[in-house]
Amino acid sequence: MSKPTRTASAVLSFALGAFGTFGPTAALAAYPDKPIKVVIGFPAGGPLDQHARLLTDKLQAVLGQPLIVDYKPGAGGSVGADAVAKSQADGYTLMLANTGVAVINGALYSKLPYNTQRDFVPIARTAMQPLALLVTPKLPVQNLKQFIDYAKARPGQVNYGSAGNGGISHLVPEMFKTATGLFMVHIPYRGSAPAFTDLMGGQVQFMAESIPQAANYHKQGKVRALAVTSRERNPALPDVPTVIESGVKGFEVVGFYGFLAPKDTPKDVVARLSDAFRQVLTSPEVRERMVSQGADPAYLGSEDFARFLATETPRWDKAVKASGARMD
Repeated sequence: MSKPTRTASAVLSFALGAFGTFGPTAALAAYPDKPIKVVIGFPAGGPLDQHARLLTDKLQAVLGQPLIVDYKPGAGGSVGADAVAKSQADGYTLMLANTGVAVINGALYSKLPYNTQRDFVPIARTAMQPLALLVTPKLPVQNLKQFIDYAKARPGQVNYGSAGNGGISHLVPEMFKTATGLFMVHIPYRGSAPAFTDLMGGQVQFMAESIPQAANYHKQGKVRALAVTSRERNPALPDVPTVIESGVKGFEVVGFYGFLAPKDTPKDVVARLSDAFRQVLTSPEVRERMVSQGADPAYLGSEDFARFLATETPRWDKAVKASGARMD
């Protein structure tokens, strides 16, 4: 076999060099080149689903690929989170997490199959989700101070409902009890719908729930919103004061939504996704629709979201321990 000519060798060397230099870059530049799956650990139709669908169409326009929502409900979102943690770290499987999935479950379940900070890389925080403190209209109170006085005069006689043990609708009333010295009895339900039914009927007297649902029922006169848990008033309930305004100093408790990917997802892919969320969340249309749903647009990029999670985790861990809630 004859040896390659100097010209042929030069061409071969250039080709190999070009592949080494441009090949991976070209492949990376193609991301995404197929649909992206967004896993939600809860059934369709809930607040997370609503939030996902607000963003996915706009994200498709930015990324050039559709985002397909995949529901994997169970164990407070843990089933879906575990599935994403074990997925290929290529940027094509993401998780939309709420406060419970991201920072509460680790304290709530002793055998949780995932660890948020160990098994995921944060992509973007997309919203902060204040709650409203609600009472049944059957209760003779018109504001939070009157409710506190009413409950203090009846220790152990006032019940509060929640969507289940250890969720945010359980822990926020526990934090409220600690802040005010109230003694209320927790009645856990299987989801927020039956809890709302009993709140409207007066079987439970108090509840904390995310603002989209709370605002809807409040405006219909089916429940009475006494305060919101954010530092500022919420546009969906503009006439309802904050808990701090109502005299409970320093009480600010807000849930959040955010997207995460399996650990070891390439940094350039994380940056591409994070920037796509930044673009979508600066859209006036998206921001207006999100605010109308009761959520606050609150974008954080990957690194800032990671720092936020590191701060929030011990805070909710403390709340879980104080409540005595366990899910095993």
